[in-house]
Amino acid sequence: MLRRPLVRRLLPLGVAAAVLIPLAAVLWGSGTWPSELTVDVKTPLDDAYTWVVTNRETNPVFLYFLLHLSNWSDSSVTWMTDLLETVGWFPVIVAAVLLSWRIGGLRDRRGLRLAGVTLAAFAVCGVLGMWEATMETLALMAVAVAVSAVIGALLGLGAGLSDRFERILRPVLDTMQIMPAFAYLLPLVLLFGIGVPSALIATIIYAAPPMARLTSLGLRGADPSVMEAAKSLGTSPVQRLLTARLPLARKEVLLGLNQTIMMALSMVTIAAVIGSGGLGEEVFRALSTVDVGGALAAGIPIVLLAIWLDRSTAVAGERLGEGAAPSGSSWLHGWRAWTAVAGFGAVLGTAGWQLLIAKWPEEWELNIAPPVNDAVGWFTGHLAEGVPVLGGTRTWADNFTIWILDPLRDGLTGVPWWLLVLLAAGLALLAGGWGAMATAGLSMAGVGVIGVWTNSLDTLSQAIAGVVVTLVLGFLIGVAAARVPLLERMLRPVLDTMQTLPQFIYLIPVVALFNVGRSAAVAAAVLYALPAVVRITVQGLKQIDAATLEASRSMGASAFQQIRQVQVPLARPALMLALNQGVVLVLAMVIVGGFVGSGALGYDVVYGLQKSQLGVGLSAGVAIVLLGLVLDRATQRPGLKSGTH
Repeated sequence: MLRRPLVRRLLPLGVAAAVLIPLAAVLWGSGTWPSELTVDVKTPLDDAYTWVVTNRETNPVFLYFLLHLSNWSDSSVTWMTDLLETVGWFPVIVAAVLLSWRIGGLRDRRGLRLAGVTLAAFAVCGVLGMWEATMETLALMAVAVAVSAVIGALLGLGAGLSDRFERILRPVLDTMQIMPAFAYLLPLVLLFGIGVPSALIATIIYAAPPMARLTSLGLRGADPSVMEAAKSLGTSPVQRLLTARLPLARKEVLLGLNQTIMMALSMVTIAAVIGSGGLGEEVFRALSTVDVGGALAAGIPIVLLAIWLDRSTAVAGERLGEGAAPSGSSWLHGWRAWTAVAGFGAVLGTAGWQLLIAKWPEEWELNIAPPVNDAVGWFTGHLAEGVPVLGGTRTWADNFTIWILDPLRDGLTGVPWWLLVLLAAGLALLAGGWGAMATAGLSMAGVGVIGVWTNSLDTLSQAIAGVVVTLVLGFLIGVAAARVPLLERMLRPVLDTMQTLPQFIYLIPVVALFNVGRSAAVAAAVLYALPAVVRITVQGLKQIDAATLEASRSMGASAFQQIRQVQVPLARPALMLALNQGVVLVLAMVIVGGFVGSGALGYDVVYGLQKSQLGVGLSAGVAIVLLGLVLDRATQRPGLKSGTH
């Protein structure tokens, strides 16, 4: 009886397949994607790139719009970089520490802790010899976050106040959130070329969606009784927005700012491949030569910046809604505190600028690359291969490639093309209905039409392997953490830290452990997606009614029976969301694995960006988006929303 709705849903698709598949097999065969159904998109894209390069100096669109946008991007980032470098390291550190102290509260221990974290973060950036690169990254971040926050807030304001605008914006944001970061770079390189303008605009576009989504969520979640009370006082819609709706949405807006900052930092580092400079370029340069020590020296400042920015916005969110300042201490709160901090910072910064040179002193720098590379060399010689019984990490990577990735790739490429399209459509139909089925089926077919079928299946095999490993580990860890509070408390800071790390950072340890290759890319994808899967699993299992679990215990159910028969069935919506997030995040990271030898679409994108082969790069980028749509629609239940990392 339970299978009848499932059969009824699949029956129309089965009937259509029974008619169309034999016809397609007769006309185009049952092997790989038929060449007769392939459209050459690379040549037109290369021609378009050539036309853009040729007409960039004369076409009105470039002269009167894109050129001004490019010049503004370049000049704004250059101005911010020059400002930070001219002011000098001491005033910058003083300003950052005082700002963090004020955000955390001048009389609050959180303020002192945050100030200490800030001081340590900036000091380590200088000691590692990455001060100038850090300032370049911060400058690009500052401009990108400011613009992203404004654009996202305006879009969120429109979506929060207008149902029609929200319906229009929602599918756009959903699509943008499943697009890997690389997909944003390619079209902008076509328009602006390699350099800071492309990197900045890509970062703005990539980082704006969470601000828009969470602002809209906060505005729509305003307490109806408060809004009704404000309306009864005769306030206008604008007054209600400014005095009631926006204040009630402050926490969501600040969370959106936090997510925007973290996504901007992630994109800034990835955009090093198109000339963003800064810390990302240092990591990219080191990874390209398998210089793990150099990559770590640049990666540590990225991690510290991420922790500083994440903790600053998190503490600001915690302090929202807290009581007013105690009597007698008003000078440490509100605008008086900001004035005191600004004055104190100006005095210290000016004194430091007069006494110390602007550039970080070289004698204070520590080169950690040689000892780290020596340690990696020792590890490679003693633990990576030839370990009795265990074999070693690189042996594991080779075996994973031989026994898992190669058979999975060969199996997918050996499956008839029409069967893969049918499977994508069928899974999406079960997951999300007819609209999802049409999207997934057309997207899967689109991968073949643009001529990247084989490389897309190679990338898909890596994504499937990564998703399986992620889900197995994530569900096991999540179930254990949900049932053992001590384990959850121990995991929480680890997961918090992992979720603040930009994508590039995950490549450094996997290269040291597994060398470059597809296994390294899959390992990085698992590390990147695991925190979200664990966190969502724990949340879903802990929301189960305690009375239900107690009733199952009273009936003699063992711990395993409670998990299998009670918790997992009741937490199915959360587990499906964990599956969806795991799929999207693994695909995004597998593509970034093109930097460490994942091949397939990731390599095509990197090659196209570096060699200005926009036909190769853009076709691979489109295929990435299409694969993302297929995997998202095949795993997303109706009503589930993609989150952010």
